[in-house]
Amino acid sequence: MSRDSHSGLQCPHCRTHLALVAAAGGPEPAAGDPPVPVREPILVREDWTPPPVAEVLAEYAGRSLDTATASRGAARVRDSFNRARQAAAKKKVEQRAAQRSARSA
Repeated sequence: MSRDSHSGLQCPHCRTHLALVAAAGGPEPAAGDPPVPVREPILVREDWTPPPVAEVLAEYAGRSLDTATASRGAARVRDSFNRARQAAAKKKVEQRAAQRSARSA
């Protein structure tokens, strides 16, 4: 897109470039003014909505459940969560210790 083909205005939601066009039924141009080019109307995008849940889950309906893989995955998630919790607790203790040493200094 060139700078001449759009104004630089964007929709705050979808970031689509907006073009300024003359509105139909607007004021008549003065006798010496050049005619305003008429552009095609802008198509307005509708807000995106997710597909129905039933439609999404239908894709997984025929799959068999592999319990061994599911349990391994759950165990990995639990381990990761526990490590993150321990790291957060350690960081909190270190921050409190640093505050105490700063106050006593």
